[in-house]
Parts: sequence; structure tokens; C-alpha cells
Amino acid sequence: MKRPPRTLKLGRPTLRLRVTFGVMAFVLSLFAGRLVLLQGVDPDSYAQAATQENTKPFPLYASRGAIVDRNGVPFSVSEDAEAIIADPSQTGPVATQLAAIMAPELSGTTYDKLVTAMTGKGRYVRLARQVAPQTWNEIQAAMKQRNADINEQNKAKPQDQKAPLLAGLYTEDDPVRSHPNGTIAANVVGVVGGDGKGLSGLEYGLNDKLSGQDGKAMYEVDTKGNKIPNANHTVVEPKPGVGVQLTLDADLQWFAEKRIEQTVKQYHASAGTVVTMDVKSGEIMAMANYPSFDPNKKVTSPSQLKNPALERTYEPGSVQKVVTMAALADAGLIDLNTKLRVPGSIEVQRRTIKDHWDHGTLNLTIAGVVAKSSNVGTIMAAQQMRIPQFVKYLHDFGFGAPTGLNYPGESKGLMPPGDEWSELTRSNVAFGQGLSANAVQMTAAVNAVANGGVYVPPKLVRNYVDANGTTTPNQTAPPRRVVSEKAAKEVATMMEAVTAKKGTAPQAAIDGYLVAGKTGTAQEVDSACGCYRKWATSFAGFAPADNPRFVTYVVLHDPLGARGGGFQGGPVFRDVMSYALQKYVVPPTGAKQPDVPTTW
Repeated sequence: MKRPPRTLKLGRPTLRLRVTFGVMAFVLSLFAGRLVLLQGVDPDSYAQAATQENTKPFPLYASRGAIVDRNGVPFSVSEDAEAIIADPSQTGPVATQLAAIMAPELSGTTYDKLVTAMTGKGRYVRLARQVAPQTWNEIQAAMKQRNADINEQNKAKPQDQKAPLLAGLYTEDDPVRSHPNGTIAANVVGVVGGDGKGLSGLEYGLNDKLSGQDGKAMYEVDTKGNKIPNANHTVVEPKPGVGVQLTLDADLQWFAEKRIEQTVKQYHASAGTVVTMDVKSGEIMAMANYPSFDPNKKVTSPSQLKNPALERTYEPGSVQKVVTMAALADAGLIDLNTKLRVPGSIEVQRRTIKDHWDHGTLNLTIAGVVAKSSNVGTIMAAQQMRIPQFVKYLHDFGFGAPTGLNYPGESKGLMPPGDEWSELTRSNVAFGQGLSANAVQMTAAVNAVANGGVYVPPKLVRNYVDANGTTTPNQTAPPRRVVSEKAAKEVATMMEAVTAKKGTAPQAAIDGYLVAGKTGTAQEVDSACGCYRKWATSFAGFAPADNPRFVTYVVLHDPLGARGGGFQGGPVFRDVMSYALQKYVVPPTGAKQPDVPTTW
């Protein structure tokens, strides 16, 4: 039996409409809720996120502070330059043409390197650094001319066959450090590295002050990373670095450098240093070294960057007798009337010590011991003082401690530890062996005698100058008395006999001026063998001796042939001191060489 066909019953239209409207209402409510969240609850954070996706930071480099001499003569300054940047997404199609334009203009790169960089990945590639503005202008002019030629050639071509224009290069500020006076004070001032930070010398030691603080600009950019004109942007301005005014006098520094260079070459020495200091202020007027280097050229060896005046230490030799005599005079153990019978040698703890010349027993005054630079006589006088007291005087004069200049790489020298030295150690130190110091330490120690017994900490930085021209003096430690004025005057009188005709350094005498000085010759350790087979010769002095204005110290390392602080260092002292006295118009006092007995 055949079933009747089933009748299709349609659903209720009202229910279907309700379900449809319900689903639509739910979806719309989600959109509405999202809209309320975006516009009402937290609109700022979403706007900020959207902006960040379309912004790009651009660095704003702080200008580096200048380093100048006491009169404003520039030693190291920053000059405008550019870093050339490529966007490979734009430079890729025209890389070979751009490289052909830039390669002849840029040093330190090649055509092939430029092509590789401009056809690589990414949107930011630095092609060259510290490019002179004139060079960049010439590159732009060449690109402009080439684009004019391309436009002319494209006029007759269909759109799909037109050659692309040269594009995709832009620049960022990238200042270059320049040294307008070349080698003058190069070892002192130092250089900056490729990253713009100090690499040596004061550039390194004062980098935080000189560098300033970079700023940043945030710009809205298009899909190609280009700035959108008149769009919103934020700028954090850079803070310029602080300028540094040194105590050095550029003219005196130049003269001292030339003079020590001549003497190093004359005596075939390995190196030499000259330091000149203002007696009252402790300001270092010249700190000259040879060999030196040209900071405007590529440095070939890290050793060139050192400042031997502060970084090299050595046993000072007989110049140290100035300190020994000052200590003995201050303690009341010697005066200008002291007389000694000085034999040709003296035995200390089974070690025989001699003078630099052979002699029998001599009747020398204490001034004669200094004038003749007798090691034996110095030991005899020094043996009167207790060793701990002697050690304290050495510390007071600045030995075994940094100078306070806070110069990077400075060596404070070496002093035997403690104050319970052997008799042999005390004897050696008394005439300048057995301890080491740098040239600035020796200058400051002699300066204390010139300054009436008051030690003035040396000073190299005079002022800090901010971008507004506000000057802040550089503070140093206060002066301190190390010996009495009477003791200092007595030692100065002894030193005047050194530059007399019968002294060890008549070559250091200056016409019209009374000069006090002391020669030095010391053995140096040769690092190749760890033994004494090298020498350092030196001379220290001040003028006018009866009213001192400047102290100058000269040291030569490893001179060949005959050695002597008087005939090797004395003429350098004379010339540099004469230059300083004349430049600063220090008149002769008219005082005559005192008639100080050296024998009895």
C-alpha cells in the first residue's frame, strides 16, 4: 500500500526573525563595546600605540666641548660634518650610479663596498662618517646633474621604460674632532675614537663633561620611512658638552716641544720631557714631550697616545737631593755653615757607594755637596735624620701619591713600603735612586722649595666653560707647608751655586737673572734584561731665584755617549725659562750671584 506523501511544514517566520535580529544585535553590541573602549575608557594609550607604529626616532647629537689653552687658543674642537645614510629600498636600483659618484669623493671606502651596502636589506645603512659638508654638497650637485640627464632621456620613453632617478641618500649630523694647532699638546689633550668618545688624554679623562648629552626627535613617517611634513613630532634637545680651559700656554708649549725635540735628536735619546709651572699658583704652563704625534692623522701605535710627563716614572737621580736637603734643613740638622769631610766613597751595609767622579777626601760645605752633586756627602748628611722622619718628609713633598690632576693613566711612582727602611735604602733614596716619580711630581717637589717651603698641588685644568659662557673654576687641593721658609731659602741658596761658573750647570745660567738649579743623572732599568744599563739625565731650576716666578724641569731618557744633566738638560732649561720670563715680562731683579763657600 502506498504511503501518502509527507507534507512540508514551514517554520514560524516570527521565530526566525527574532533569532536573526538577536545575532545581529549581539554582534553590534560587541562593536559598540569596542568603540566605547577606544573612545571613552582608554583612548590615549591606543592613540599612542598607533602613533608609535608610524613614528621614527632621529638622534640629535650633542656638540662636544672645546679644549683650549689659558688664552683661548684651541687645542681640540668639534667641526660640522655629516654621516651619509642610505635606504637600500630606494638606492638598490641605482646603486651603481650612486657609487660611481661617491667613491672618488669618500676616503675609507670603495666602489664595490658602496654598491654592496646600497643593495642590501633593511632601510638604514651608514655609508660614510664625518664627511665634510663641502664633500656632501659636491655629491648632491653631482646627483642633481645626473637626475637632470635622466629626466631628459626619459622624455622620449614609455612610462614602463623610464630609468629611475637617483634617490635614497640622506645625512645625519656627525661632528668631527679637529686639532687646529696640530701636534701642540697632543700627548696632553689626547684624541677621540671613531664613536666620538675620548680615547686618550684629557679627551678620555674628561669625556663625561666634554660629551654633553644627546637628544632625540620623534617624527611621524610614511610607509617608506620618510618624515611627513607638518606632522606631529616631539623633540628632546641635546645638552651641549662643557668646554675646558687649560693652564697651558700654547706659545710656551710649542717652544718647549721644539726645544726638547732638538735635544732628544742631538743626544740620540729615546725620549724627553719638559714641564714648566707657575710657582705661586701651581698652574702648569707647559707639559712638552718628544716623541709626540699629529692628532689630525691616523695613530699607528697606542704607545703614541701616552703622556710620559705623567705616565712614565723613573728614578730621578740627584735632583732628589733638593728634597733631601730641604728636609734636613727644616729639621735643623744642616745649614749654610755645615761642613763635611767627604771621602771618595762610603760603605753602607757592605755596599760601597761612590760619587760620579773620582776624588780623595774633600772638605765641602753643604752648599758644596749640592754644587758638586756629591752622593757621598748627601748620604753623610742624611744619616743624621731618623728614617721614619725622612719618609714623612718625602710623603709631604708628594712622592708615592698621585699629583691630584686626575689624569688618566697617571703613575704615582714607587716608594719603598712603610717607614722602617734599611740604611741602604735610605742612603739610595737620599741621592735619588731606590724610588721613582714622574716629571710632574719632580716639578711640584722642587716648586715647594721655590715657593718658600709651601707645596702647591699642580693644576692643569683652569676653568670649565658651559654653552652659555659661564665659567666655573677648577678646584684643587689647598697648598700645604712642607718645610719652613728659612729652610727653603737656605736650599735655594745652595742651588744658586749649581749654576755658577764653578757649579755643575753653568749652561743653565740666564743673563741678568739669578737662577737656582740642580742637575740629575740616574740609572734606569732596561726592561729587556731587568738590569740597570740605561740612564736618565735631568735638570730642575727656578728663576728669578730671589723672587721665583717659574719652575722648569727637564729630563732626557737614554741619551747616548757622555751624560750629564748640566750640559744636556741645562741649555733646554735656560731657553724655555728665558722664553717664559720674556713672554710674561718678568724683569731681572738685579741680584748678583751670592758668594757661597763650597769648600773649607
